[in-house]
Amino acid sequence: MSTPLETARTVIRLEAEALGTLRDRLDESFERAVERIVECRGRTVIVGMGKSGQICRKLAATFSSTGTAALFLHAAEAAHGDLGMLARGDVCIAVSNSGTTEEVVMLLPSIKRLGLPLIAMTGNTASPLAEAADVVLDVRVEREACPLNLAPTASTAVTLAMGDALAVAVLEAKGFTERDFAVLHPGGTLGRQLLRICEIMHEASSVPLVHAGSSLEDGVRAMTEGGLGTVGVVDASRRLIGVVTDGDLRRAVMEHENLNGLSVDQVMTSSPKVVGGDSLAAEALALMERHSITSLFILDAEGKPRGILHLHDLLRAGVA
Repeated sequence: MSTPLETARTVIRLEAEALGTLRDRLDESFERAVERIVECRGRTVIVGMGKSGQICRKLAATFSSTGTAALFLHAAEAAHGDLGMLARGDVCIAVSNSGTTEEVVMLLPSIKRLGLPLIAMTGNTASPLAEAADVVLDVRVEREACPLNLAPTASTAVTLAMGDALAVAVLEAKGFTERDFAVLHPGGTLGRQLLRICEIMHEASSVPLVHAGSSLEDGVRAMTEGGLGTVGVVDASRRLIGVVTDGDLRRAVMEHENLNGLSVDQVMTSSPKVVGGDSLAAEALALMERHSITSLFILDAEGKPRGILHLHDLLRAGVA
């Protein structure tokens, strides 16, 4: 009798082998399935039962979170009224390892009557489901990882992988970006990492600024009042040309015997690190860490300050 560890390694090996076979078996049918989903102007409705149904639920969530409106339709519930969830313009993905699941097959006439493109994910390419489909994705496995070769294990792993591959390929085909992802994931750690700078920055009215030629004394006063450890230096057109930080002041003290009469231009850091407000907060944090700075000025298209972001803002937002 196998030990638990031996059993675990066997299960993982069998599922990994099944996934490798699936990868090698992919063909133009997969590309056609991606095209059907990308072209769809309605929703992607994923239909299944039992263990396949559990996979369908996860896939619907994955599609939805990556920019493709999707929902799970329980095949048995569909036969008792939930079929109304289907509408013209949708695309349907029906999942059944055997391709003969009664509740799924029962829905095929209704799917056809609505004129919906049908993508079948099945381990039986000669089944009623496969025959009715416009595109067939072969998810067959040689054997389940279950020692009895009965419990859906390798087959569900392969079906999940095929669905994930579809979702990612559709994501790329649609040009779905990190910023799109952020809009759909506002909560939790992931949402915090995808916050945009403009959502947490100090607005323009709070940005400490002085004009070029201002005295260092005026610069220090503005920096102190701003409470952010920096002050921006702008030209006559209010474009940012430099910043004065606590570090710049310390260097000025070391380099000049007398600070009286110095202007901000003489001690400022020219060409400071800046970002756009639509950048991700996580990108701002990475920039701060890379250059050992604690604040960033946010500029508009004309190079004028529209906000400022301090490391403490990132800490409060849970990004850092």
